[in-house]
Amino acid sequence: MPEALADRLRRLPKVVLHDHLDGSLRPTTLFELLHERGMACPAEDVPALERWFYARSHAGSLVEYLRGFALTVAAMATPQGLERVAFEAAEDARLDGAVLGEFRIAPLLFEPFGVPPEAAVEALLEGLAKSALPTGLILCAMRHLDVAESERVAALAVRYREIGVVGFDLAGAEFGHPPADHASALRIALEGGVALTIHAGEADEARRVLEAVQLGARRIGHGVRLVDALAPDGDRALFEAVRASGVHLEVCPTSNVHTGAAASIAAHPITALWRAGVSLSFQTDNRLMSQVTHSGEAATLLRETPLTEADLLHMGLEAVAHSFLDEDTKAQARAALLAWSLEGA
Repeated sequence: MPEALADRLRRLPKVVLHDHLDGSLRPTTLFELLHERGMACPAEDVPALERWFYARSHAGSLVEYLRGFALTVAAMATPQGLERVAFEAAEDARLDGAVLGEFRIAPLLFEPFGVPPEAAVEALLEGLAKSALPTGLILCAMRHLDVAESERVAALAVRYREIGVVGFDLAGAEFGHPPADHASALRIALEGGVALTIHAGEADEARRVLEAVQLGARRIGHGVRLVDALAPDGDRALFEAVRASGVHLEVCPTSNVHTGAAASIAAHPITALWRAGVSLSFQTDNRLMSQVTHSGEAATLLRETPLTEADLLHMGLEAVAHSFLDEDTKAQARAALLAWSLEGA
C-alpha cells in the first residue's frame, strides 16, 4: 500500500465501539505487569511475547486464541493495573486516530484475584478519564455463567451509569448460551437506562442476532452469521427483520478470521452485509491477541475486499450514530469524519 494512503488511513477518524480491554494491552505493559506480580511469562522478552501472541492468533483454534486472556486478566488484576491498562488503551486508540472510544470488560473476572467488581470498575473509569479521548465503559457479563452473575453485572452497570458506564454486554462462549438465558439481566440494564450490545451470530446461528434485537440490543457484537440468511436457502424474513430494526453490527474482521468465524478477510461477510444494507462498522476486538490496529484493519479491508474509502467513511458515520456516548461527543466525531472526507475531494 502506498505510504500516502497508509498515512491517510492513520488520519481517518476512528470510532471505537468494540474493544476488549483485557485483549488490548500493550505487550510491554503485559510483560511488566507479569514480572511485577511475580507471574510466569511465556516469553523471555517483549518481542518474544509478541511472537507468542502471533502464534496463538494464527493457530486456527479458538482454544489457542483464548489462552492469552488467562494471562492478561491475571496480570492486570490490581486496581493500579486496571487503571493503567484502561488509560493506555484509550491513548493508543487516540494516537491511531480514534475520535471516541467505548471499551469493554467483564469486571467479575478480577474477583478471584481479590479485586471487588466495584473497585475494578472505578479503577477502569479512572484510567479512561485520564485520556484525552472521549470514552465510555461497557460492562460484560460472561454468558456461560449463571444468570445471577449476569444480574450482578447489570446492576453494577446501572449503578455507574452516571459516571462513565455506557453499556451492558453478553460476552464469552456463545454456542449453547443464547441471549434469552440472560433475559432478566438484560431487563435490569434496560430498566436502569443502560444501553445493550450483545455478542451474537459469531459462533452461533443468524437467528441469535434477531433474538438479541428482540431482547433490546441496539448493537450486536460481530453478527457475521447473519450473512447465512442471505443464502438462496436462507431465512430472508429474518434478515429483513434485523435490517429493519436498525441494529448496528460491530464487525471485527481479523479477529473473526483468527477465531474461525470467517475463512479469510477476502471471504469475510462484512462486504455482503454492508452491500445488503445492514448498519455496521469495522472494529478491532482484541488488539493484542490479533496483533491489529484500527488503521491496519482499514488498510486490510481496502487491500483484500471490494470495500472503498467511501465505504469506510460511511461505516464510521454509522458507528457514530450508534455510539452510546453523549450527543455533543458524537457531533464532534461526525464533524471529524466529514472533514476527513473533504481532504480527498
